[in-house]
Amino acid sequence: MSTRTEEARKGKMTVAEAGRKGGQKTAATHGREFYEEIGRKGGEKVSSERGPEFYSEIGSKGGSERAKQHEGSREAEGKTSLEEAGHRGGQRVRRLIQAGKERERA
Repeated sequence: MSTRTEEARKGKMTVAEAGRKGGQKTAATHGREFYEEIGRKGGEKVSSERGPEFYSEIGSKGGSERAKQHEGSREAEGKTSLEEAGHRGGQRVRRLIQAGKERERA
């Protein structure tokens, strides 16, 4: 008999089960606003301690990892590569800047 089965028979629960039950109870008693508020406070705290560079760094890391996950996958077929998307965005910005300069001259 497994340890988990023995614990179930004795009325014990795992740490994971206790955490899940506690989370469900908190969600039922506090609601969405509670989680929005603690998320906002947590975000403000991290921002004040680490600054905008932190968010830039983790965003870059996450984007790089996500690109690696999709590289060569069926999901990526027929979609614009990140390199191509960046190039297109840069070209668009250049055209917008040029159009703004032309309007200033007129």
